[in-house]
Amino acid sequence: MKFELQHTDPKSNARAGLITTDHGQIETPIFMPVGTLGSVKAVHLHELKEDIKAQIILGNTYHLYLRPGLEVLEAAGGLHKFNGFDRPMLTDSGGFQVFSLSGIRKLKEEGVEFRSHIDGSKHLFTPERVMDIERTIGADIIMAFDECTPGTAEFDYAKKSMELTHRWLDRCITRFNETEPKYGYNQSLFPIVQGCVYPDLRKRSAEYIASKNADGNAIGGLAVGEPTEKMYEMIEVVNEILPTDKPRYLMGVGTPVNILEGIERGVDMFDCVMPTRNGRNGMLFTKDGIMNMRNKKWEKDFSPIEADGASYVDTMYSRAYLRHLFHAQELLALQIASIHNLAFYLWLVGEARKHIIAGDFSTWKPAMVKRISTRL
Repeated sequence: MKFELQHTDPKSNARAGLITTDHGQIETPIFMPVGTLGSVKAVHLHELKEDIKAQIILGNTYHLYLRPGLEVLEAAGGLHKFNGFDRPMLTDSGGFQVFSLSGIRKLKEEGVEFRSHIDGSKHLFTPERVMDIERTIGADIIMAFDECTPGTAEFDYAKKSMELTHRWLDRCITRFNETEPKYGYNQSLFPIVQGCVYPDLRKRSAEYIASKNADGNAIGGLAVGEPTEKMYEMIEVVNEILPTDKPRYLMGVGTPVNILEGIERGVDMFDCVMPTRNGRNGMLFTKDGIMNMRNKKWEKDFSPIEADGASYVDTMYSRAYLRHLFHAQELLALQIASIHNLAFYLWLVGEARKHIIAGDFSTWKPAMVKRISTRL
């Protein structure tokens, strides 16, 4: 994997770059739709590629390991062949899922023992095992196995967790280096900065991660219960240390405003389930603000969902029709909303990139934040 830093904003840390993988190029800053089980919920592959214009999507190691399972994925020739997405992909290591399964897992130095949320069967994830699984899934970018601490964790727990993540990282790197990709193209391993909301821990972790000279670096353990301003503070602390010539990936964040704030602070890559999850519940993000499509105010509004929207669905369907679909519990509502929100997110990071290149990101961003925060 190669990363070219193409432009920087003169008044902030915002950057525009180009990531090159064996499955294609990614223009940054970029938002990555989440395809946890190998599919982006309610979105067809053609729409994902041609209308939403996704340059890279995510899969999840924990979920794909359980279903469809490694035997099926390997027989298919990896996830690219299995789901038909021939552009770059990234897999999360499962660390966040382990965090969210706190009631049915045991954490120890060796790794994490957990029970499947599907059938209760017992499994063990070690750093070595996770690397083997991610080799089998075959994403272009794979994440190191980490422990994600809650945003409210006490200092001592956060410190021990961070140190465990670092030890696990060393084991991930060793296993990664002693194995080969399975499907004839290269894979890149990204380590993950942890440290909760404590600046000293975040600095230590960022320095440790930076010392590994990986192809790219991730910032984890944010947007997990801490105040938003604390999240922004931690991004600033970390990005002062992470190398400027490597892409920076902020994991699991977030709202459109979070993404613009992250870009301003030097983040290149984002993912979040919010555009599809909120969309399936009737919330649309637009260039002029946030719409709840279940509200009565749209009942007789026959104007387009968004007149100058980023997706074909914006002008094809009216607000009144989409509201009707939600109230009638029609599956088409979930599809329209998911396509719209993902297209908007990709439009937003694309606009940010344009303004970084033009040199006026710092004046464009505050106005855009105010505009997209409005409740319609």
